[in-house]
Amino acid sequence: MLLHVRQVLTADEVARARTILLESPYWRDGKVTAGVQSAQVKNNRQLEQLSPDTQALQQLVLDGLNRSPSFFSAALPQRVFPPLFNRYGGAANSFGSHVDMGVRYLPGPRGEKLRTDISCTLFLTDPADYDGGELVIEDTYGEQRVKLAAGDMVLYPGTSVHRVEAVTRGERIGCFFWLQSMIRSDEQRRLLYDMDQHLIRLRAEVGEMDPSVIGLTGTYHNLLRLWAEV
Repeated sequence: MLLHVRQVLTADEVARARTILLESPYWRDGKVTAGVQSAQVKNNRQLEQLSPDTQALQQLVLDGLNRSPSFFSAALPQRVFPPLFNRYGGAANSFGSHVDMGVRYLPGPRGEKLRTDISCTLFLTDPADYDGGELVIEDTYGEQRVKLAAGDMVLYPGTSVHRVEAVTRGERIGCFFWLQSMIRSDEQRRLLYDMDQHLIRLRAEVGEMDPSVIGLTGTYHNLLRLWAEV
């Protein structure tokens, strides 16, 4: 499932994040988090994973995710990889076609692992401020070209082949991360998301205590109970 999640960050939060990112001294070659294959086509810069600037911005993004019912409904997150930050522009301006690694190690001494069910890109630059830089995701309907407003995010299956087109003017700054969902199957997540969205509309029309709302809510949670890994 490919989903546009709107306004994960407010305009003020985007401005604060951009100020930190543009002034940070911790930018490095983006190949640091790439696998063997993707390192061959990755040409961008990335903020050091354990830098103080990264840690401050991670909390900003996580707070935004926690406020977003659309994100929770679509992702049903079990674990979220600490968000990372990248920039495209100048000589380091693209990322060729690749698939994200299936498992990531979480930072820290325990060596915990996360299955990358869903990939996430949060845009932090207004589309009018740069040319190119589209996130291109291959799915069953062909190539989906994504270039969102600053503060908006796209979710897409971690299994997808994707790339970032070359930025030919300006600079594209963003946040990216992965998550392990309680629901491993993308198809099952989509069914639960669709049911949840219909329930939200039905509640607005007939109220929370309508028998149909109660019954369908029960069906949703019973499916979640059947499919979830917690």
